[in-house]
Amino acid sequence: MTNIEDLPSEVIEQILLLLDPTDVAQFAQTCSDYNTLVYHGKDQHLWRELYLRQPFDDPRRSYTPLGRPIPSSAIDWKTQLQRIMRARTVLTRSSTEYSPEERCAVLRTLLHMVTHVAPATHPDSIEPSPSHAWVTVMLRASPLLEVDYSSTEISPEEKQLRARLHTYYGLTPEDRQLAKRNASRIFVYAMRNYKWDNEFGPFLMDGSGRVNWAHIRAIHHVMSLHIVPELDPEEEIEAFTLYPMSMPWTLSVIPDGVNLDEVRDWAGITGRWQCSFCFCDHRELLIFNNFNANDEDPLYTDIFDGEDFVEVFRSIHVDLRVLSTEEDPDHPGRPRINFGGTVDGTGNTATIVGYVNVTPDEQIRWHFTSGENGNSIWSSEGVQVGNVRSRFGVLGSWTTVQHDQHDPVGT
Repeated sequence: MTNIEDLPSEVIEQILLLLDPTDVAQFAQTCSDYNTLVYHGKDQHLWRELYLRQPFDDPRRSYTPLGRPIPSSAIDWKTQLQRIMRARTVLTRSSTEYSPEERCAVLRTLLHMVTHVAPATHPDSIEPSPSHAWVTVMLRASPLLEVDYSSTEISPEEKQLRARLHTYYGLTPEDRQLAKRNASRIFVYAMRNYKWDNEFGPFLMDGSGRVNWAHIRAIHHVMSLHIVPELDPEEEIEAFTLYPMSMPWTLSVIPDGVNLDEVRDWAGITGRWQCSFCFCDHRELLIFNNFNANDEDPLYTDIFDGEDFVEVFRSIHVDLRVLSTEEDPDHPGRPRINFGGTVDGTGNTATIVGYVNVTPDEQIRWHFTSGENGNSIWSSEGVQVGNVRSRFGVLGSWTTVQHDQHDPVGT
């Protein structure tokens, strides 16, 4: 009878590949020789094979959020798999058992998983990413996204990370509750959340131009409940439900053979877009905001609870084209793209002019103004959700180009 210690290391490795990575870690603790075999090999071939046997995207075929292939030399198989297994442990237990630092580490791991994936090659043939499916299933069984975004008990960093992951994930069952919906409406329609400090858009109030994901999540919530149909309760327990503005739609769409570093329209602007927007009656907006007299004055939130409250939702089509590009020294290969376009059904009297560029935190920002007969009236600020050229689209806010005290705001 052969003892395990008599087996060649190659045979032991083949046995280990049949185990869960956490079992491999426990095996490595049994003696120093096995610890050396698992953790101190000459290369990472064991960890690479362990990783590739998991239900995740193959990092060798994955792209960065801005659409660049990931070099094989940059992949740390061991560290990535260890972080994912740690995230799994946290997600299967109460997140309150862990420190804020560990929760942030888990959130960063999950966001890396869902943003560093293989792109789709055609917009009509998007298949669920294995990493997206895994993260979605794990989040459904976890309370990680059940958070009060107005709470002061979690750090600003954790709030931003949770809000970004929540936006990517899509609607949760709790999001359909009226109280939750109204909380997002309160944030979206509060005029005090639109200032020169955040350029009247979903950006942080520190003037940095970085995305405020808590703001984006609130906009997503308001818009999604007009777009996503009520789900069948039995369908909700399926492994992976496909619906607009959820994780599968965050995939980049990059045809085979296309190098975005060599493409003028790297953001995929050219073409026909559906532009949807929400707003409420201007008089009700002013009452809710106490006429925007003072940021410290209370907001009259009861207005959203009334049966007669109406939130208007409309959609139009716009045709966009690239006008020019300007090099961005901070983001080589991703120049600022200036674009223009027309609104369908207006006899081309309504026009749009704007630009797309990369923000300091590596997100894709859209800015544009629109109006009729050459007169700019509306100003919009948005963020592309998901990876470059994703079908998720752009979420943002609009007001007038004047940015006056009593101007309307909407999504």
